[in-house]
Amino acid sequence: MSIKENLNHIKSSLPENVTLVAVSKTKPDAAILEAYEAGQRIFGENKIQEMTTKWENLPKDIQWHMIGHVQRNKVKYMAPFVNLIHGIDSFRLLKEVDKQAQKHDRVIDCLLQIHIAREESKFGFDEAELMALLSGKEIKDLKHIRIVGLMGMATFTENKQTIIEEFTGLKVLFDRIAETYSDERIQMNTLSMGMSGDYKIAVAHGSNMVRIGSSIFGDRIYN
Repeated sequence: MSIKENLNHIKSSLPENVTLVAVSKTKPDAAILEAYEAGQRIFGENKIQEMTTKWENLPKDIQWHMIGHVQRNKVKYMAPFVNLIHGIDSFRLLKEVDKQAQKHDRVIDCLLQIHIAREESKFGFDEAELMALLSGKEIKDLKHIRIVGLMGMATFTENKQTIIEEFTGLKVLFDRIAETYSDERIQMNTLSMGMSGDYKIAVAHGSNMVRIGSSIFGDRIYN
C-alpha cells in the first residue's frame, strides 16, 4: 500500500482522542510530503540534526516531535521550533530545555519518560524519581517548559502479557499524577505509549498518543 493508504488505514483504526505521530526518522522529504499531502501534520524524529534540516525544508505548519534520546548540548538546535519533546529523562535535561526555550521566548511542551521496560537499555525516570521531580522546589523555577504528560516504551518482546502489564502500570501512574499535580507548568493530558508493533495494545490500555513509523512509511532506511 502507499503511504496515504497506510495512513488512512491506521487513522481509521484509532479512536478520535488518540493523536498519531508519524515517525519519519531516516525518511526522505518526499515521503514526509506524501504523508503531509494525505493530511498528516505531526511527525516524529529521533535525531535533532535531521529534524532541524527537515524543519528548514518542509512546510512550516508541520508539528515536529522529538521522540528519541536527547543530548543536552543539542537542545539549542531544536529550541526555536520543536512542538513536543517526548524523552525528558532527567532534571538536568529539563533545565536545559527551559534555558534554550527562554532564549526564543517560548514555552516548550515536554513529556517525562518513564522506565517501564524490563530492558536496561531504555532511558527514563522510575516512580520515586518522578515524584521527587514533580514535588520538588526546583521545577517551580522553570518558566519556559510545560510538562504535559508521560511517555513510556514497553519491553521489545513477543510476550503480550508483559506489554499489557507495562502499559497498564504506566496508565495507573499517569492517572495518579494527573489527579495530584496541576498548575501552569504541569498539565497532564498526554500519555504517549505504543509504536508500530504494539500501538493497538497501548490504545486499549489508555494511550492517547501513538508513535508509528514503519507501518506508515515501510522499513527504516539507514545510511
